[in-house]
Amino acid sequence: MKILAIDTSCDETSVAITQGQKVISNVLFSQIKIHAPFGGVFPSLAKREHLTKIKPAVSLALKRAGLIINKIEAIAVTFGPGLPPALEVGVNFAKALSQKYQRPLIPVDHLEGHIYSGITLNQMGKPKRQFRFPLLALIVSGGHTQLVLMNNHINYKVVGQTLDDACGEALDKAGRLMGLGYPGGPIIERLAKSGNINQYSLPIPMLQHQSLDFSFSGLKTAFKRLIYSLDEKQKLEAIPDLCASFQQAVFTSLLIKLEKAIKQFQPKLIVVGGGVSANKELRKQLRTLLAKKIPVYFPPLKKLTGDNAAMIGVVAYFKYQKGIYLTHSETLDRLPRTNLDNYIN
Repeated sequence: MKILAIDTSCDETSVAITQGQKVISNVLFSQIKIHAPFGGVFPSLAKREHLTKIKPAVSLALKRAGLIINKIEAIAVTFGPGLPPALEVGVNFAKALSQKYQRPLIPVDHLEGHIYSGITLNQMGKPKRQFRFPLLALIVSGGHTQLVLMNNHINYKVVGQTLDDACGEALDKAGRLMGLGYPGGPIIERLAKSGNINQYSLPIPMLQHQSLDFSFSGLKTAFKRLIYSLDEKQKLEAIPDLCASFQQAVFTSLLIKLEKAIKQFQPKLIVVGGGVSANKELRKQLRTLLAKKIPVYFPPLKKLTGDNAAMIGVVAYFKYQKGIYLTHSETLDRLPRTNLDNYIN
């Protein structure tokens, strides 16, 4: 089944053609350079760029796949969560395609996409991956930090989530405090390589709490106090150590909660998705934690860690198999805030 998938949830315009778990084409137009001067995503600018890029992205995705749109059997789109003006562009375009070509419309939650990014395959069907249930998914992105239990496809139970900032958001804010630019996460990763993780003592969020929830606001406040305690010369010299210490505090929190969840739910597989999953140090520490006892899937390509339509198309394939789709005459609205617990099939 060939699916045309669209994602405009934040600051990337992405359109993909998928067939089952295989990604036939995946087009992505990034807006990072546009939003960098603002230190974050500016919603009205994001919408304007999506409106400019969505039609060319669809055309390019079809061209790269060697298809005409009449060969597409279904349309999939991210309906939430995300920036309302950005989501609106993708949802409206997908509805128009569904109605014009009388194809089923498959609504996909963006967070479902991050979970399924771990089993996206190339055109040759590699790497060969299938979910094994029960599984635990760790979503780590700029907007979300969640632990999700799955007992079957399109069956989710959120067992842990952030109570405030997402881990990617915390890394970006730390980057701004150090004057590193936007997005801060990748810059911190690079600078942390030459830093000492033990140079500064920072609190490990939610360490004493028995729940599987996360919190990064206290860590951010402690880091802000540390930054302000240094003069400009000290701060400049300490940047690598500051990056390493903050990044490690974030990762330690993730690892502790994941380890606790593993003991509680005994999963057969761990899946890690979201923009922060591209971090090589995080991947290394997760593999060390699991020590080959439990297999772990990361998105197989870096461009699948962030926002992209390929992962949306893969989710849509499994949803269609379960009869979860709209006819071309049914309506769909964007939903900026969603809850994976609502999807139990």
